[in-house]
Amino acid sequence: MAAVAAECDVIMAAPEGPGLLGGEEETRREAESFKEQGNAYYAKKDYNEAYNYYTKAIDACPNNASYYGNRAATLMMLGKFREALGDAQQSVRLDDTFVRGHLREGKCHLSLGNAMAASRCFQRVLELDLSNPQAQQELKNASAVLEYERIAEIDFEKRDFRKVVFCMDRALEFAPACHRFKILKAECLALLGRYPEAQSVASDILRMDSTNADALYVRGLCLYYEDCIEKAVQFFIQALRMAPDHEKACLACRNAKALKAKKEDGNKAFKEGNYKLAYELYTEALGIDPNNIKTNAKLYCNRGTVNSKLRKLEEAIDDCTNAIKLDDTYIKAYLRRAQCYMDTEQYEDAVRDYEKVYQTEKTKEHKQFLKNAQVELKKSKRKDYYKILGVDKNASEDEIKKAYRKRALMHHPDRHSGASAEIQKEEEKKFKEVGEAFTILSDPKKKARYDSGQDLEEDGMNMADFDANNIFKAFFGGPGGFSFEASGPGNFFFQFG
Repeated sequence: MAAVAAECDVIMAAPEGPGLLGGEEETRREAESFKEQGNAYYAKKDYNEAYNYYTKAIDACPNNASYYGNRAATLMMLGKFREALGDAQQSVRLDDTFVRGHLREGKCHLSLGNAMAASRCFQRVLELDLSNPQAQQELKNASAVLEYERIAEIDFEKRDFRKVVFCMDRALEFAPACHRFKILKAECLALLGRYPEAQSVASDILRMDSTNADALYVRGLCLYYEDCIEKAVQFFIQALRMAPDHEKACLACRNAKALKAKKEDGNKAFKEGNYKLAYELYTEALGIDPNNIKTNAKLYCNRGTVNSKLRKLEEAIDDCTNAIKLDDTYIKAYLRRAQCYMDTEQYEDAVRDYEKVYQTEKTKEHKQFLKNAQVELKKSKRKDYYKILGVDKNASEDEIKKAYRKRALMHHPDRHSGASAEIQKEEEKKFKEVGEAFTILSDPKKKARYDSGQDLEEDGMNMADFDANNIFKAFFGGPGGFSFEASGPGNFFFQFG
């Protein structure tokens, strides 16, 4: 505490004239005795007892400026600046030349965040005592607070909330009892997603003043941004009861109710299978309040689920990505996006998401998801024999044989003997791949190993030494079983024996 509150006044009451009544003289002496006892307790830092004795002195002699000044100093030491302000103001009303009274009034104004009023008090001190060092320093402090307020106001409009928090922290060093600065800091902490810190500041104020509308608003804002919308609305309503014209609480309450209603309507439409309507409702909800990060993350994920149901998988991936950008701990969004990656055969991305999920929550289910994705990734790096033959993964044995017949004849080297060397080489490669595919998919055991993602070469199959011609001959019945004959330039037909 500044020196102005560090010592009490020891001004003696002015001696009265010879006509002073005996009772008044006794009262004056009694008041002085109370003041001296108050001074003793003040020196011992027993401020509560000091306060009691200064009050007794004031009750005995209510027109003595120093008594009010001393009690103001005591209240300042107890952190009761608003009550101290009243005593300091009374002291200078009784004696406008009371320097300590003006200093204490200024210090109380500054501690409560009223830097303009504080400046006027310190300037009055300098009028009475031009070289007063404490007044000179406190005037600089008041100017600093005014500057921090100015910068904070500009930065709040720019949405530079970190800068506002910095300015308020600096201002609170000079104005520790200013609820207005604390509320602005708490609001910015909430907007930065630092909810526990914001709640702590608001709760501290509410413990001192349970009807503080600004603190109720900030408490509700924290709950609102943590997606506890129903509880948030209760705080906003309570704030509006205390201050019906509280614009921020009114806007936040309206947004919270609208967001809750749209989200619930979207959920209802989704459960009823009306995915188009659910998409529209979630989109409308996302436009209500861009600052509500947690709720919007859930809305993006919900809309991603809708898009996956509509088979708009790339849009679903984008929605889940937006959800993760807002909340990088949102497991559900990672799982949804990973499934969409699996469905679009983007296995590396799927593995990355499942790894993130498993690192966060090591459950058996998440471990299996990761394992499945890793298997599919491994399979994707091999030749896709189903694709080479042009058949579905559930194709029957007959469908596989028909597909092989068609593709083998299509890419047989003899059919392209008149083509350029480059085309012959490409067709020979495709002919070999068709033979490989048929060899694997026509054998139930090999097919099962291939489908499960096992490395076929580890099982003794060296596909590099594979001879597609032998498979072709065996399939078509050996030499003489077929021939390629030209029916015109560049045209062939197949003849079987």
